[in-house]
Amino acid sequence: MILDLYNLFLKSTGVSTDTRTIEKGQLFIALSGDNFDGNTYINAALEKGAMHALSDSNDFRSNAQVTVVENTVAALQELATYHRQQLNIPVVGLTGSNGKTTTKELILSVLSQSFNVKGTKGNLNNHIGVPLTLLSFDKFTEIGVVEMGANHQQEIAALAKIAKPTYGLITNFGKAHLEGFGSLEGVKKGKSELYDFLEASNGTAIVGTWDKEQLARTHHIARIETPRDTSVLDNTELLSFIINGNTVNTQLTGIYNYHNALLAYSVGTIFNMDTDTIIKGISDYTPTNHRSQLIHVGKLQIIMDSYNANPSSMEAAITNLAGKNTPFKIAVLGDMFELGIYAQEEHQKIADFAQKYALDEIHLIGSNFNRTVTTNAIKHENFEAFAASFKHPKETKTTVLIKGSRGMALERVLKLL
Repeated sequence: MILDLYNLFLKSTGVSTDTRTIEKGQLFIALSGDNFDGNTYINAALEKGAMHALSDSNDFRSNAQVTVVENTVAALQELATYHRQQLNIPVVGLTGSNGKTTTKELILSVLSQSFNVKGTKGNLNNHIGVPLTLLSFDKFTEIGVVEMGANHQQEIAALAKIAKPTYGLITNFGKAHLEGFGSLEGVKKGKSELYDFLEASNGTAIVGTWDKEQLARTHHIARIETPRDTSVLDNTELLSFIINGNTVNTQLTGIYNYHNALLAYSVGTIFNMDTDTIIKGISDYTPTNHRSQLIHVGKLQIIMDSYNANPSSMEAAITNLAGKNTPFKIAVLGDMFELGIYAQEEHQKIADFAQKYALDEIHLIGSNFNRTVTTNAIKHENFEAFAASFKHPKETKTTVLIKGSRGMALERVLKLL
């Protein structure tokens, strides 16, 4: 069956799971979820020019343009793994609690200076996104970069089995998805499934020299460590640092991106790229999609970091804000999701953490933050309450941090500013 599916794939112009964006000649794979049945879109896909479709419904067994499989998700994953094995190219897999997507984009920017490289688009890093990423690789792809996300045990193990990375890195261990992982120790165990795969497959880990725990977890497998001769040069607005005597000027805000950049640098060295070319790749990368973006609106400096949030990334963002040299600093913080039984405790910790700094205004938005006990923070039950009371900063030079989980949609704060 896999050979038949692969021949269909090779004859197609690519794979699609969405009739809204499907292109002529693509192979349509009908995926179903809790609230939709992809099989109901097969006819529409064919009408729009799909060359063939995969279905897990017996209703299509008599249709010559449709191949019926037992499970379309499993078929997608098997097809992706088979394709990845036929290409036989190096693949860099990465996961972590914070900074995955930024690190992935930095790696892509570095490698693209010298290679034809493809990688995960956006944060399509789950059991559907990883296979689609692999299937986007073609005969011209020299290196693949695959981001892997997880919110429970054995998820990274499953994604690694699909992507089969030859190199792997974990950006960090943090308090993300505690509801699914159960605890910080659960996070560490779940993310380290990537190391388990690398060990079993004779792969190589890329590890930050600053992370003693990850160094301990990888001492028995092949690994490459980030350079030790490094130091931060400036972080007052955009991050600059020195590596092995060379200055790197980035388009990133936040000291937390220093480690992400060092990991990307190390990936470049794996493929024998020269220092100047690697630095150019790091310097060229400009963040988008509300991840560590620095936006200027008049005399306002806005740190837009609202794509996601967890306790670890919140602390890092607040610390970064406090270190800015503008005379007026405002933190606009939204609820953090997927914390389960730890939600109230972790929101209180962040409220306390923010109040330790000399910030001029602290706005806490959402039902969890609204239940915290504070002394000098302004609490808002929801975004609407915040919008109704928020006053535009009057100071000539102000830095505003906007940070919260994706579901809080804090990009709406930009309209107020």
